[in-house]
Amino acid sequence: MTHSNDRAIDRMTLVAIAIVAYALANLIHEGLGHGGTCVAVGGRLSALSAIHAECDVEGQGRNALVTAAGTLANFFAGATAWLVLRTQKGRLTSQRYFLWLFMTLNLLQGTGYWLFSGVANVGDWAHLVAGREPHWLYRAILAILGGAGYWGAIVLGLRTLNPLVGGGPDRLQRARTLSLIPYLAGGVLYVAAGAFNPVSPLLVLISAAAASFGGASALAWMTELLQKPEYPATSSAPLAIDRSLGWIALAGTTAVVFVAILGPGFRF
Repeated sequence: MTHSNDRAIDRMTLVAIAIVAYALANLIHEGLGHGGTCVAVGGRLSALSAIHAECDVEGQGRNALVTAAGTLANFFAGATAWLVLRTQKGRLTSQRYFLWLFMTLNLLQGTGYWLFSGVANVGDWAHLVAGREPHWLYRAILAILGGAGYWGAIVLGLRTLNPLVGGGPDRLQRARTLSLIPYLAGGVLYVAAGAFNPVSPLLVLISAAAASFGGASALAWMTELLQKPEYPATSSAPLAIDRSLGWIALAGTTAVVFVAILGPGFRF
């Protein structure tokens, strides 16, 4: 029988997988969600960066759709990753782990955006409910939906992570490693890219830090819940992540493009 201590997790490869997952989730939100919808409804995409998109579009309905599309794109990406992840049962590979992280990240950021907009009255969804009365009710609905959805994302994330961490004495430590290291790496990536944005330093807080350190904050603590009886330890061997030059090279290229090119962004 393979002991969990024999199943190593290469930290450099783990960081590399996180960089790819975080960058892709961001591109889906800003590029596919806001930017793609802007073009699809006949608007003019005037600017796009790692942390914002600007769209000139006529019509209140079209503008609302563009505004909502970033979060909706994250939900779509998370659901798609979940469906693919279901086909990976029995496989302990870095690809399966990537799908888990990508799914969890998109769902946490999407539901966290609802919660953030409802509580702080800032961001895309705050703009969508601005002017609607009673305003407090719309904010409360956003906060409640966001909170419930966020908890649902945590539960799904833990249920799909649990089979990857085995049942040895280091089970919780392995879970923390697989969750906390990507959280820190992704947060640094977002803030580094956000620091180059040409619009406002405030965007670093509202978009970059809020989406990474805020929206994905459950990654920093949710693995403690694996001690609960709802998540029993498995008898199978845990996931091992070996040093992968492929993941590292992909992450290096991704980081350079994301920070140095998409950080300052484009104006069209």
